[in-house]
Amino acid sequence: MREARLDDVPALLHFIRELADYEREPDAVMTDEGQLAASLFGPAPAVFAHVCEGSGPGGLAGMAIWFISYSTWTGRHGIWLEDLYVRPNERRRGVARALFTTLASLASEREYARIDWSVLDWNHSAIRFYQSLGAVPMDEWTGYRLTGDALTSLGSGDNRT
Repeated sequence: MREARLDDVPALLHFIRELADYEREPDAVMTDEGQLAASLFGPAPAVFAHVCEGSGPGGLAGMAIWFISYSTWTGRHGIWLEDLYVRPNERRRGVARALFTTLASLASEREYARIDWSVLDWNHSAIRFYQSLGAVPMDEWTGYRLTGDALTSLGSGDNRT
């Protein structure tokens, strides 16, 4: 387990595309290697990645892409896990657990309050895995997203949407 390096970007993007395919959104990935590299390794990165070495693209088995969150209730930072992906042939070998262990260690070292993420409700194997770690669902919360034309319209001051 290690922090991602600049030369991991092609493999990370490959994993992001594989994850989008798995999540039934193959056309949703709009980022490219340049954008991903700038986000992860630019002058003031706000997103981070850890990888596990294995037999996949770039010699990697899986990845965790995350950023720092904040809870006003705890008064402490946390980790928002944006993407966790393990290649199918590397699953059930402890890769996902190792990635979570790395993030949990990082959170503990930095005195972060928690790790949060989303999972699709039909992904029962992932849900079982997360519960095996001791994670609990946030049943009372519904995620929302503002994007596309609605975001542009609101941002331009056009509140008629």
